[in-house]
Amino acid sequence: MAEKVYSSRVKEHYVKEVVPYLMKKFNYTNIMQCPKLVKIVINTGIGDIKDNAKSIQITENELALITGQKTVQTKAKKSVANFKVREGQTIGIKVTLRETRMYDFFDRLVSIALPRVRDFRGVPTDAFDGRGNYSLGLKEQLIFPEITYDQVEKIRGMDVCFVTTAQTDEEARELLRAMGMPFKK
Repeated sequence: MAEKVYSSRVKEHYVKEVVPYLMKKFNYTNIMQCPKLVKIVINTGIGDIKDNAKSIQITENELALITGQKTVQTKAKKSVANFKVREGQTIGIKVTLRETRMYDFFDRLVSIALPRVRDFRGVPTDAFDGRGNYSLGLKEQLIFPEITYDQVEKIRGMDVCFVTTAQTDEEARELLRAMGMPFKK
């Protein structure tokens, strides 16, 4: 008996529906021309708790819970006296998701987390960088069901960056819209 290999429903949707739609819309001659999602980078700055190791650990654990992957601490490259930051000091935490974990996170973000945002009317359409990448800021980690309100030490925001192979913002916007990203009308 053959064992069924796990495949994300977002990836299946991309292959079966999004690719043919993009091929038709942009008149691509080859499937390889179709833009695709390469990675999702989730980053959170830790600003005020950079001296508190316990708080950094709690924040790392929360981000690891949300993404299902080990986090990486980002260090300061230069010392900045105005911000009380020294070179080599931990200033943020990030996670880079690829392949199956990326599609699973995208699915949870679009279908579960974003609808839980208070007064949600869609994500902004103007956060593209000119090269087909999209950035989204989240104000709190509580929108993810993995985080329980009682165990949260401090409400923190995070930046979510969607890196695509799209050449233009229009291609990237259509890719993300077809994959289910709820853009503002």
